[in-house]
Amino acid sequence: MPIETQVTGAGGTLSQAAESLSAEVVAVPITSGPDGAVAPAAEIAALLPFTLDELLTLHGAKGEAGEVVSTPVRVGGTVRELLLYGVGAATPADLRKAGAALARRGKGKSNLAAGVPAGDLAAFVEGALLGSYTFKIGAPPAKAKAPLGTLTVLTEAGPEASAPAIERGTAVARAAARARDLANTPSGEKGPSWLAEQAERVAAEKGLTARVRGEKELAEGGFGGLLAVGSGSARPPRLIELSYEPEGGSDRHVVLVGKGITFDSGGLSLKPNDNMKTMKTDMAGGAVVISVMGALRELGVNARVTGLVSAAENMPSGSAMRPGDVITHFGGTTSEVLNTDAEGRLVLADALAYADAELDPDVIVDVATLTGAAKVALGLRTGALFSNDDALAEALTGAGGAAGEPLWRLPLSEDLRPAIDSDVADINNIGKPGFGGGSITAALFLREFVGSRTWAHLDVAGPGRSTADDGEISRGATGFGTRLLLRWLTS
Repeated sequence: MPIETQVTGAGGTLSQAAESLSAEVVAVPITSGPDGAVAPAAEIAALLPFTLDELLTLHGAKGEAGEVVSTPVRVGGTVRELLLYGVGAATPADLRKAGAALARRGKGKSNLAAGVPAGDLAAFVEGALLGSYTFKIGAPPAKAKAPLGTLTVLTEAGPEASAPAIERGTAVARAAARARDLANTPSGEKGPSWLAEQAERVAAEKGLTARVRGEKELAEGGFGGLLAVGSGSARPPRLIELSYEPEGGSDRHVVLVGKGITFDSGGLSLKPNDNMKTMKTDMAGGAVVISVMGALRELGVNARVTGLVSAAENMPSGSAMRPGDVITHFGGTTSEVLNTDAEGRLVLADALAYADAELDPDVIVDVATLTGAAKVALGLRTGALFSNDDALAEALTGAGGAAGEPLWRLPLSEDLRPAIDSDVADINNIGKPGFGGGSITAALFLREFVGSRTWAHLDVAGPGRSTADDGEISRGATGFGTRLLLRWLTS
């Protein structure tokens, strides 16, 4: 569902903005200092019968990011709500959290005018828009409030100087929201062909070229992993390829690869019912790739970028792949299937091998909700990073930290490589008992298909979905990876 809230810039004072825009709510940023909350010299404070400091003391406010204190104020003869909202130290992370808190507090209002402190305005805009994100099929609950209509921001720099940051923050937030929408869509509607149609729509809207390989072309091309994983479903697999060429061309070519399992039952290695309930989001990596590709032209990315999404539905049936089967992947590498619920790496392998053999990239980055082991190791807010290149790992880690999507690098431990040796094929699709390191052995499996290319693997099984709203994160699919990849590509 597209984000409904709009963000715009304005000049003048908060009181002037409130009157001219008919804003029902006005907001003043409060920083946190060593002695507690610090109120700015806001002109709107002159309209109150008490000082801002007195109000903050009354509520025990600390100025922490996301904290909100409210009081009525009369502006231009109309009583409005004045919010004192905490921005902490006004770091990008603080501003995202503050923006999200304001947007959520402004639900049901048509216009909220907010002063914003000096800092990363784009981060504030991202937080506000992602904080206003909702996904609902059918009528909303009777007491639910509509998202905030317009957030008008006032900065020291003025509206003209602020416009590029607002546009950038809006573009990034809408890309992340698209990734959330794709992942949140129920799997009854979302098969591989549906995902391919969404990618083609993005390509048409955003100036990309698109190619979708169907079942016949996949068989002719030797994409054995995709065909095996999709063999149990009545909805056949697809390989989605999106291409972006910057104006003027580029000598640098980046390939992004996303796992697009539109539903994962586990196949014949069937998951328990509770474990299936979130599996509509098992294509979150593919959603990220599609959404990142759709934002490249708007953000002026100067590298050539190809996005590959391996889309399949992993279902049990008489035609499904079986434990013990041997798959021949694109390029000829074979893998033995020891567990049909380790299907994501099988479809990624085909795309990685194809990228290495046919696309001649300078760098490959794949993103996938791949292993529960990564979630156990790093929790629900940090993605696992594996790479065969230190500079790439450092760049992605830095981009993740700056974008609010943190990564932690885990090793490609060579002592675990024997865990995926097979007696009958080149490799196994899961590690043998006694080795452990499930996320590492999955990454080692993928490494077999990238040749000598510079490569990184992002396992986002933990942060790819959330059980609750928290700052700019929303319940359900989070779009994790979209913002960090866009930050990396634009830097």
